[in-house]
Amino acid sequence: MMSDSANARTYNIEGMDCSSCAKTLENHLKGQKAVRSVNVNFSTGKMSIEHDNSIEDIIKEVSKTGYKASLATKSRTVETKTNRSGMNALVLSGVLLLSGIVGSYSAMSPVLMTILYALAIVISGYKPAKSAYFAVKSRSLDMNVLMTAAVMGAAAIGEWFEGATVVWLFALGNVLQSRSIEKTRNSIRSLIDLAPPEAWVKRGQELIRRPVEEISLGEVIVVKPGGRIPLDGQVISGESSVNQAPITGESIPVDKQAGDGVYAGTINEQGLLEIKVTKLVQDTTISRIIHLVEEAQEQKAPTEAFVDKFARIYTPIVFLFALVVMVIPPFAGFGAWSEWFYKGLELLVVACPCALVISTPVAIVSAIGNAARNGILIKGGAFLEIAGKLSAIAFDKTGTLTEGKPKVSQVIPYGTTEDKLLSIARTLEEYSTHPIAKAVVEYTAHAGVKARERDAFTNIVGKGVSTFIDGQPYFAGNLKLFRELGTNLEGANERILSLQQEGHTMVIVGTRDRLLGIIAVADVVRDTSVKALTSLRTAGVSQVVMLTGDNEGTAKKVAAQTGINRFFAELLPEDKVSSIKKLQTEGHVVAMVGDGVNDAPALATADLGIAMGGAGTDTAMEAADIVLMADHLEQLPHTVKLSRKALRVIKQNIWFSLVVKALALILIFPDVLTLWIAVISDTGAAVIVILNSMRLLRFRRLEAPK
Repeated sequence: MMSDSANARTYNIEGMDCSSCAKTLENHLKGQKAVRSVNVNFSTGKMSIEHDNSIEDIIKEVSKTGYKASLATKSRTVETKTNRSGMNALVLSGVLLLSGIVGSYSAMSPVLMTILYALAIVISGYKPAKSAYFAVKSRSLDMNVLMTAAVMGAAAIGEWFEGATVVWLFALGNVLQSRSIEKTRNSIRSLIDLAPPEAWVKRGQELIRRPVEEISLGEVIVVKPGGRIPLDGQVISGESSVNQAPITGESIPVDKQAGDGVYAGTINEQGLLEIKVTKLVQDTTISRIIHLVEEAQEQKAPTEAFVDKFARIYTPIVFLFALVVMVIPPFAGFGAWSEWFYKGLELLVVACPCALVISTPVAIVSAIGNAARNGILIKGGAFLEIAGKLSAIAFDKTGTLTEGKPKVSQVIPYGTTEDKLLSIARTLEEYSTHPIAKAVVEYTAHAGVKARERDAFTNIVGKGVSTFIDGQPYFAGNLKLFRELGTNLEGANERILSLQQEGHTMVIVGTRDRLLGIIAVADVVRDTSVKALTSLRTAGVSQVVMLTGDNEGTAKKVAAQTGINRFFAELLPEDKVSSIKKLQTEGHVVAMVGDGVNDAPALATADLGIAMGGAGTDTAMEAADIVLMADHLEQLPHTVKLSRKALRVIKQNIWFSLVVKALALILIFPDVLTLWIAVISDTGAAVIVILNSMRLLRFRRLEAPK
């Protein structure tokens, strides 16, 4: 049997509701000889560990600290029964506590009431006490230690009701926190269920149903109308429209035909599709999205790192202060020992910084999960924070603001009709492979213009093409070609110069003797770009900037069409970097939006690199800090608005946590605060902070203004 030695594995951990809990578990496992390295992440509820012993041994060690571990699988989430032991203990201890309270208003003996309260403490307090033991053993000062000390202290001074109330409220708070946090953690895992677990595989004329894990590259799968596509692939037969919203966030289905790529998890809406598999189940785009998002959720944002550092200093200081309050005033003769001991216990409860520590990570995990479901990959909390502070966004022009594909923009006949000009142009360009020629042929085909009979097609490299129509040579090409031919362009020179300045590429059509016309071709601005830029300005981005290698005339025209308020033209790739730096020196927090490949230097220089078209290119998914999965800018305004909303929620959470904690501390000394109110202030604040953060999961993308 093969040894499990030195295996690095990932486990799901249930029951963690505070980052100090993660630290306790981490410290405990580091003390095991068989463990080589371990990292426990509270935000995702996952543990990465390299160990020499068995999986069962690790699960057993985790259970000792009061948490439950299960091996994370690479494929699908396995349904597990909900662990109801915590809820059962909560209900039972609640019944005992309520019985004691009712007994205090009847003839029940004080001894029996004390027994009921003691049983409630043991039932609800067993799990936190067990976790507290391992926390102390691993030199951690977490909330379980503080709460257990407070409850034991209350029992020691005869405050059995207070102790039972504290431990029950603490257990209730833990159950609420755990369930809420699990909902947040599962926000992205639900994407796994979008891709079906089985597929119809074509074998000759037969269709065989097989699990997706058993399907190999190159096999042909069949997807019926209304079915979800199980694996990434290429359409080899059939036509349909496919709803790609789970991957790209696009609300409008995309037409697919032979040769087009499709993604696992998307919905085939109409026709039958035969698809050749191009990626295995673990390599599909949706699998990579889930993997990247889970990695992103594990990375700490600057605010989260600061709060954790603050909590590490704050907790022991308040703990020591509690001990001082318990001992010094009674010795100095400022009151009874029991009175100051009780105040010290209240301080122990108040010392728990749960709400403060939870304030940032839950908000970040919620925001990243929301973004992923809208076709946006945010690769970490740090990038989410930067996106929320953006004041300038720079765009590459070609392929980002524009289609990146030339289209006919103007047809200008000279001494002939438009139909005749287009007919000759189609005849000349039909067999050329140049992108400009393809744009002309596409335009003429759409206009219903047919080609003429021709002879002897010739490609004139770098200049154009020629052919014989009705025995006469005709030419289509650039200005250089017609100057060499000596064609009289006298009446069109001004128009040619004007079109050049506006950034058009010209296809001149004519013979050696005369000009028949000019077809102007240009890169067309995307409709989605105009809407997106309008929304960005509404969201508060003050500088919307375009970077382009084209001349100033072209840049000015595109800027006017899109509403760009600033542009830098005639740029080389290194000049784009200089433009980004210029914006930064002006005090702007700058994002650069490009394709993730050609704009790599500028993406790296900007405070935030945003690539679009991530669903189509693996490079784009790896290159940038934020990836828009669709090949347009429609999701960019949602990214900015969501990030700003997340920053507001984080600030609300932090201030709320600090204010509640400060009020609790102030109210201890006038004897207003009680132990159970202190617990409510702590666990209640934590639950409110989590619920506030979960609002980010429901933050919806608004349609851009039309």
